[in-house]
Amino acid sequence: MAQAGTQVTTQLLNAHEAEVLQQWLQQLKEDGALQSGRIREGELQTQCSQFLRLLRDALSGGTHDIDSSAFAAVRDLLADISASRATQGFSPRETTLFIFSLKQPLFDVFTRHGGADAQATLQANWSLGLLLDKLGLYTMEGYQKTREELIVRQQQEIAELSTPVIKLWDGILALPLIGTLDSQRTQVVMENLLESIVQQSAGIAIIDITGVPTVDTLTAQHLLKTVAAARLMGADCIISGIRPQIAQTMVHLGVELDVVSKATLADAFALALSRQGRTVAKRRAADVPAGFNAHQG
Repeated sequence: MAQAGTQVTTQLLNAHEAEVLQQWLQQLKEDGALQSGRIREGELQTQCSQFLRLLRDALSGGTHDIDSSAFAAVRDLLADISASRATQGFSPRETTLFIFSLKQPLFDVFTRHGGADAQATLQANWSLGLLLDKLGLYTMEGYQKTREELIVRQQQEIAELSTPVIKLWDGILALPLIGTLDSQRTQVVMENLLESIVQQSAGIAIIDITGVPTVDTLTAQHLLKTVAAARLMGADCIISGIRPQIAQTMVHLGVELDVVSKATLADAFALALSRQGRTVAKRRAADVPAGFNAHQG
């Protein structure tokens, strides 16, 4: 019976593919496929036409198994469509509608042109409906995979952008941290800091945690790993930005940072300069050159 349904489907698609395509495009428009402006009508029509042709060719092999070699081209097309829609910002509903909206046009065309063998037509409709369900799920899986990859890539880019290493003075670097410090971000922080220590030949690194909302035992461990790695590269670390609330939390948790800490970045910078034998002092009026004003360097 399944073989008969496949034959009916192939015959009807061969004979009425243009009619199916026209109704399918109309159905997609009614479902709002073009409202977002992310895809043009000509591109949508090309995708629909290509899918129908590949589906017809796959069914001509006498199988509904979407994992078979006969459906390889269909799977490739759906993978490309789902990936492009995920990248362009389509919603899951908009993506899966590309497949599921084909059901009604096929049912209508098969009902009108199915011929006298109603049982075979019914079987063809049922089998094709199940097939489209599987293809719709396959498209959704491809969409989700691409979205997850995009999210991971964006998180990595954000982590890299949110961990800049700044040169404050010759041999003195600052690493301002903002947000939660987890294991993955710690790795990015460590790599950026170590690379900067080597490139700048820095002997002191200030890790500022003013923008870190909370410091728990795990966060402290991540900080200590970064400090230890910097020490192996020959750089001493100073941690700044420990607010009163964070200090109380660390004491309550019994967290100990085996590193010099300062309340503010300015204090940490002054300490770093003193370690280099430098100091910051205000100019006396007698030291100011004649004609110097506040707007001059």
